[in-house]
Amino acid sequence: MLTPDYLFTRRRAPTRPMILIPQSLTELSGPVYGHESVRSLDNDLTRQHEGEPIGERIIVNGSVMDESGRGIPNTLVEVWQANAAGRYIHVLDQHPAPLDPNFSGAGRTITGANGSYTFTTIRPGAYPVIGLNNVWRPAHIHVSLFGPSFLSRLVTQIYFEGDPLLRYDSIYNTAPDVSKHAMIAKFDMANTQAEWAIAYRFDIVLRGRASVYFEEPHAH
Repeated sequence: MLTPDYLFTRRRAPTRPMILIPQSLTELSGPVYGHESVRSLDNDLTRQHEGEPIGERIIVNGSVMDESGRGIPNTLVEVWQANAAGRYIHVLDQHPAPLDPNFSGAGRTITGANGSYTFTTIRPGAYPVIGLNNVWRPAHIHVSLFGPSFLSRLVTQIYFEGDPLLRYDSIYNTAPDVSKHAMIAKFDMANTQAEWAIAYRFDIVLRGRASVYFEEPHAH
């Protein structure tokens, strides 16, 4: 989606209408992508290595729902994020912040019968957009959902309430005003674990007025 206020879409956004290709019977009835390979601890990003990662441990939990509030079960939810210093494990990330050998920054899980999900992770750090003068991305976690086939994928970002960088973030500000509140994880005292981790609630509504703002296929 071309968003003039977001500099990089001027270079990457398509200038012609998308061509919709109908899904075939094989795509609609085939196995759900990736479900069979999800392991029991894949949703705990703090236990993927021998040591403890550095940073503030948090729990992110919620439900994937339709517009009527009904939970959607058996949905593959994947997350990826920067570490506590604001650095991704990626060859293109040139931010001069330290990598954490005990944090890979990616996890996955399957929603339960009532559409619920949970992740344990480290609160990501803010990071600068290289090449722009003093432009910083707020703390955020990328979220991907897969439906009945590989082609039915939705992507959004989780932000955190109270982050002062939100008002300056060009990606967050491209979302319609009615959708902005749905992209912010709320502090969740009920699920905070004493002496272990604070919790945030982030419900993912797929359709309707309360739906989360999902990125266009060419968004980054």
